[in-house]
Amino acid sequence: MLANSLCRRLPAGLAFFWLAASLFLAGLSGPVVAAAQVRPDEATLHYHFRPIVTLRATLVGASPEYRVRRALARIDALPAAQMQQAIELTPFSIEDRRGISLHIGESVLFGIVDGDLDPEEKISLEAAARRSADELHTALLAVSEQRRPMVLVKGIGLSLAATAIALLLLWLIRRATAFIVRHFEKVIDAHPESSGFRWARHGWALVQRIAQLLMGFLWLSVAYLWLTFVLARFPLTEPLGDRLTGFLFGLLETIGVGFIEAVPALTTALVILFLTKAFNDALGNFFKAARAGRVHVHGLHPETVNATHRICTIIVWGLGIAVAYPFIPMSDSDAFKGLSVMFGFMLTLGSAGIVNQLMSGLVLVYSRALSVGDFVDLGETVGVVSEVGALSTKIINMRNEEVTIPNAVLVGNPIKNYSRLAGARGTLVSTKVTIGYDTPWRQVHALLIAAAEQTPGLRALPKPFVYQRGLGDWYVEYELFAHMDKPLERVPVLSALHANIQDQFNSYGVQIMSPHFVMQPASNVVVPRDSWHAAPAEAEAGGPTAGSSQQPGTTG
Repeated sequence: MLANSLCRRLPAGLAFFWLAASLFLAGLSGPVVAAAQVRPDEATLHYHFRPIVTLRATLVGASPEYRVRRALARIDALPAAQMQQAIELTPFSIEDRRGISLHIGESVLFGIVDGDLDPEEKISLEAAARRSADELHTALLAVSEQRRPMVLVKGIGLSLAATAIALLLLWLIRRATAFIVRHFEKVIDAHPESSGFRWARHGWALVQRIAQLLMGFLWLSVAYLWLTFVLARFPLTEPLGDRLTGFLFGLLETIGVGFIEAVPALTTALVILFLTKAFNDALGNFFKAARAGRVHVHGLHPETVNATHRICTIIVWGLGIAVAYPFIPMSDSDAFKGLSVMFGFMLTLGSAGIVNQLMSGLVLVYSRALSVGDFVDLGETVGVVSEVGALSTKIINMRNEEVTIPNAVLVGNPIKNYSRLAGARGTLVSTKVTIGYDTPWRQVHALLIAAAEQTPGLRALPKPFVYQRGLGDWYVEYELFAHMDKPLERVPVLSALHANIQDQFNSYGVQIMSPHFVMQPASNVVVPRDSWHAAPAEAEAGGPTAGSSQQPGTTG
């Protein structure tokens, strides 16, 4: 899969790099004979990629640029026989200036005067003229050498051999990269999702990109070496080859020297980070013991151990990185400073809401309002806490839906936690009914308590109890309280309790007045016993019967 992808994408990428390198060389070479400006008042004479001399003075009204163009025209006009002759130097004086003329036989090429010398170089006029003559003589010999057929044949032959070797290396790099990637892919596919390779599956796209970049880098390196070798095989382009070689070795030297100079600072930074990790591991062992109950610290509760551990970890690593940062190479460079300013600006713009959520999360954790596994009522959401994160809390409601609530929203609303106090006495649950004034309250208490005692999931001890919450216009409001051990089963237990309450009140003919009547009907609104299991309901064994009940009171 990745091998095909590499084959499709990398040739285009290599072509791009090749085009960029070609444009670079084209700009470097320009025409075979060119004059390059150094400063507005300077002009440098180049001949076949070789710098000959830099002219700075205006001589007899001729600017340095014009003098360079005139010198190039004279050099180009030299016959082939004169190119191999020695260059002669002849002093002259003009406009009260001392100069030296460079010529071959009767052909004057150009002249150098005192004003052309670089004051910072501190070199005599004779030495500058001799150096320019040597450079020009070398360039002329290269032109003559290039015209020899054997030199061309040898250069072309070596270039073809180098091209064949470069193509072979490119093919081998491609095949090796594809083989290694296919091997990794097979290793990952051979392991199940539950193994430690599951992260490798998620990062497979990154692995592909890294393989492509590595292959492109190797291809570009081979192309660079090939180009350097080929240019050095021809006398005219030999300076370009030398320049590319010098650039490569200079780059390697800079990297090597920089790495050697950075070793002490890197070692110091690694030691600091190692000590930071060791201290953080020690803190981790302490919090692990606190989580397991082997260590007790005042103010550190089981619900806040994880959050405190995370905060301490962030503080420790923050201090460690802050201490190690100055020892990182180039940490004081403008690039690092620019990145710091950019990240600070981004953090300033986007941190207001995030910090609010983070602080709200800390309030939730350290107030111990809820924890993972608690059954809570958040108003519109009732369910089990599955995760208390730094920015939000996740609740799984009774419909098995995951609800994500921002921590700032939770902090601003009341939280009912049915699991927090479910200790030795269990969690308290309650339900309300309204019964008419014509039913004795003692009978109502007995019926509600009997229904609670028959409900699975409610505890026998402490015993259920009933409060009369209010005296309305047509009925009395009763509330039954009972304890349960498993708060997560609150909804099904309440459903069973409501069913038992209906059975108990129907058994004794007591009317539940929760529906509001305009007027009292002639008979009590109850479900007859023989209709309790009307279709499609199924008969249930062990239900309460009027004859077996010990409840006091009479029908209301």
